[in-house]
Amino acid sequence: MQVKDIMSEKVISVSPEENLSIAARLLSRYNIGALPVCTKDGKLRGMVTDRDIVLRCVAAEEDANSVKVSEIMTRRVISVGASEPLETALDLMAQKQIRRLPVKENGKLVGMVSIGDLAKVPDFSTEAAATLSDISSNIRHLL
Repeated sequence: MQVKDIMSEKVISVSPEENLSIAARLLSRYNIGALPVCTKDGKLRGMVTDRDIVLRCVAAEEDANSVKVSEIMTRRVISVGASEPLETALDLMAQKQIRRLPVKENGKLVGMVSIGDLAKVPDFSTEAAATLSDISSNIRHLL
């Protein structure tokens, strides 16, 4: 089974030029924790999360209406190819301790795959649980 078989194709994204208040409203409206940051032609440039906004804007007492997404987004984005096997996505998530992976094809964002998507695949539910444990292992060490 390939990533494209389970990925979410309807992806909400934000432009690097948008301000953080727009990104925050999108996160809230769609009840999601991360937004891919894409150019008009669909090229993935970064990711911005609700945590990024809180730590890099709100906690820093910046104005979310004047800070651009490009100023706080994570630029080094881990992604996976649409035709990659699901095992590749699981391995990346475990190694990099991330819960969501942008899916690219020909350099453009075509979807997202999450640990939840993987958990819904019967043949991968055990692996998804192990991956979630690996993702969360750092949290246990900090407590």
